[in-house]
Amino acid sequence: MRLRARSKYGVRTDAAGKLARTVDGHLFASKAEAKRYGELKLLVKARQIDSLEVQPVFLLSVPCREGGIVIGFYRADFRYMESGTSRQIVEDVKGHATPLYRWKKRHVEAQYGIKIREIHNGR
Repeated sequence: MRLRARSKYGVRTDAAGKLARTVDGHLFASKAEAKRYGELKLLVKARQIDSLEVQPVFLLSVPCREGGIVIGFYRADFRYMESGTSRQIVEDVKGHATPLYRWKKRHVEAQYGIKIREIHNGR
């Protein structure tokens, strides 16, 4: 009997697990993230949001004389604009917030002057 491979967070990494988390060619980290993508697509269709982006990357840097040194990156789950405004929304679907995530979140918010919206349990 062969055991199914799982990630450190319990997500199935076999073909069936990946298929359950794939929507429109995007492989999501969790079913909750895939579900949220479906909800955001409906908001795009209803014209409540636009410019939906999946897994946008934010470079993390520290200031120095030459302007800044890139020390890493943060990959959010989603970024979009509220329709009719210039307000950018960055979302991260979270089941469990690790210490590294909390640090990167604070760094991105300070560096880019944005607020990351956390969606817990797919809500």
